[in-house]
Amino acid sequence: MNPNPAVVTAEPIDEAAVRAAVEADTSGAVVMFFGVVRNHDAGRDVLALDYQAHPEAERFLAECVRRIADDTGLAVAAAHRVGELRIGDVALVAAASAPHRAEAFDACERLVDLIKQQVPIWKRQHFTDGVSEWVGL
Repeated sequence: MNPNPAVVTAEPIDEAAVRAAVEADTSGAVVMFFGVVRNHDAGRDVLALDYQAHPEAERFLAECVRRIADDTGLAVAAAHRVGELRIGDVALVAAASAPHRAEAFDACERLVDLIKQQVPIWKRQHFTDGVSEWVGL
């Protein structure tokens, strides 16, 4: 495989590295998902997000990548950012490649769903009214 297929980082995500981790000459499709910080949630204006990770979050992320790769036989990769993110910043990049697009879309969606279920990374939303709250705790 190419570069590390599972990364948790405090730096902006290297989107090209995530793509490089799944590209192959046999792939006719590379599907990438970008989880982007939006300016609203549940009718409230969001100013920023803080992501905090368990010390072993990268191991959990790698297990998700490995599980989807094993289940599908496809190359998949993901990177999740932690720390303070502003509106428009990319928090998660997931990728999958396959000979055809349907398999790549399916594998990428399954990977994102599994990451959200299994990886111990928590999000705190900061609203424009000065209130903040943890999401999913």
